[in-house]
Amino acid sequence: MAEPMKIRALLKGDVADIRVLVAHSMETGQRRDAAGNLVAAHFIHSMTVTHNGKPVYDGQWSQAVSRNPVFAVRIKGARVGDKVVVSWTDNKNDKRTDEVSVAAG
Repeated sequence: MAEPMKIRALLKGDVADIRVLVAHSMETGQRRDAAGNLVAAHFIHSMTVTHNGKPVYDGQWSQAVSRNPVFAVRIKGARVGDKVVVSWTDNKNDKRTDEVSVAAG
């Protein structure tokens, strides 16, 4: 099971700044271990963000994203207490979904 994402959703005016720290190894499949063997590719390939059930981001990622990536998105028209849900799926079909409520900034 993947570690929980750290999500911060702060409202500034009517725009919510959403910042997400994703705990994931993001292995490219090109690195070698101490014994010289290739480390298998293991990376997030799909990331989605919803605001009160409506999609605001649906992206495809690849091996080019760094380990433990930080992701940010802004949502216009947000209010304090709105629900933001962040989900990802990786190439080994591991999945993680976390949610947070928008807080006053």
